[in-house]
Amino acid sequence: MPPQSLKNSLWARIYSRVGIYWKGLALAILFMAGAAATQPTLAVAMKPLLDEGFSGAKPEYVWQVPLAIIALIFLRGLCNFFSDYLLAWVANNVLLGVRRDMFEKLLTMPDSDFKKGDTGRLLNRFTVDAGNVTSYATEVLTVIVRESLVVIAMIGVLLYMSWELTLIILVTMPISVLISRSFIARMRRINQDTVNMNAELTRVVSEGIDGQRVVKLFDGYEFERSRFSYVSGRLRRFDMRAATSDAAMTPITQVITAIAVAAVIAVALNQANTGTLTVGSFAAFMAALAQIFDPIKRLTKVAGRMQKMLVAAESVFTLVDQPSEPETGTGRFEGRAQGRVEFRQVSHRFADAQKDTLSDVSIIVEPGQTVALVGRSGSGKTTLVNMLPRFVSPLTGEILIDGRDIASLNLRALREQLSLVSQDVVLFDDTIAVNVGYGALHEATEAEILSALSAANLLEFVEGLPLGLQTHVGENATRLSGGQRQRLAIARALIKNAPILILDEATSALDNESERQVQASLETLMKGRTTLVIAHRLSTVQNADMIVVMDHGKVVEQGSHAELLARGGAYAALYQMQFREE
Repeated sequence: MPPQSLKNSLWARIYSRVGIYWKGLALAILFMAGAAATQPTLAVAMKPLLDEGFSGAKPEYVWQVPLAIIALIFLRGLCNFFSDYLLAWVANNVLLGVRRDMFEKLLTMPDSDFKKGDTGRLLNRFTVDAGNVTSYATEVLTVIVRESLVVIAMIGVLLYMSWELTLIILVTMPISVLISRSFIARMRRINQDTVNMNAELTRVVSEGIDGQRVVKLFDGYEFERSRFSYVSGRLRRFDMRAATSDAAMTPITQVITAIAVAAVIAVALNQANTGTLTVGSFAAFMAALAQIFDPIKRLTKVAGRMQKMLVAAESVFTLVDQPSEPETGTGRFEGRAQGRVEFRQVSHRFADAQKDTLSDVSIIVEPGQTVALVGRSGSGKTTLVNMLPRFVSPLTGEILIDGRDIASLNLRALREQLSLVSQDVVLFDDTIAVNVGYGALHEATEAEILSALSAANLLEFVEGLPLGLQTHVGENATRLSGGQRQRLAIARALIKNAPILILDEATSALDNESERQVQASLETLMKGRTTLVIAHRLSTVQNADMIVVMDHGKVVEQGSHAELLARGGAYAALYQMQFREE
């Protein structure tokens, strides 16, 4: 999309959201018009005040004019308050809607989008860009409407007082506008660079927080300092360039203004000498002229705000426009699936990869069976099981549950039949009860949660906590050990009670004692379920109904533990290697 078309589109999308609250907006504009109307009145009052008030022709001006000024200022303040309040109400409602749409998109984005490592930019869009869009949108609207009304009113006063003097002002005004336009393109580039660098700063700080132990243990202080210094230094330079461009417009405008004022004074003195301009008229003209420059300056500087708004809007709407997970089917299971899983000649290759991750893989898992996937790192095990919940889609082949192609199923209906326990347990910064009963399938009762914790061998630990089920686990569950986190994940899977279970190296990161505890919980979880196990430690899968050995994306062996050992093939070699290491 060409830049101008993109800008037009962004303007339309921003103000279509603002327009939803048109009643509040219209009322705000009405109050702005009221505030603008009071401004030229003060200038107009100068003429009778000087020509008749100070001469003593109308002594009642002594009390009438001060009271009128107080009333006008009060009215202006009242109008400004209500217009600012209403615009803030509009801005915050628009921000609420924008962030809601962004988060909704975040929840439905494909799994592959989260693999790109763009967390800092994503967070920046929520915390900075979304706020900038709405704040600048209302600020731009306020400045354009309010200051334009003031300028129009003041020009009317100037024309009324002296059209000759006004002509001088109208000739010099477009010159200021043309000069300010030369800064707009530069401001847009700088603002785009600033947005990108803000995202980079968020990423660096986030990594510093998450990896603080690695930084301390591996003495990465200087490396992190240099990264932060580079990013913050670049951000400072961009901010200074923006400030320089922004500040340069003011003195340039002031020089042009000074030339205009000098010309006005010269012509006014000539008119006063010829008797065509009174002192009161000149004072009223100058009062109006003095008041017109501030709104013009604000209108000139709003160009920078507009560019920041458009840059932030581009970032926000890029996220909102991201494609969601492809919903390829509408089918649903009638109740609970039996759990028969079949991978039929499945192949896959990641984008930009030189070779297939999976090649012609066929596996059948009968209901209630436990099938273990083993093999060296990079053999395609995780990619294969990630296809079951459709986090990854096969290039060729089919995946079936109870004889139904999963591509024909509604995503939520498909995932209702699946549970996952992996080595990277995700727990939310909430209570144990919320984490165990997490999900939308049904509202878990306290009895169900306690039963699941008991089956996961964690009930005694939870009951020993001062707050029991209401204990907060902390961010990333830092208050729990690795084994406790795993068993909480197992309890969560027990609550869901799905017929198909995926175990992705669920015990690989644990010590022997924790592994035994977790393994006992897993055995409870696996009963009566079709289970796919990705295992690094072969000792944990010896009792599997079938072991599938994978290498370079292909199935090289299938069979039970005893059968595969007897063959003396790839599995036997892996087993002997681990046996010697242990």
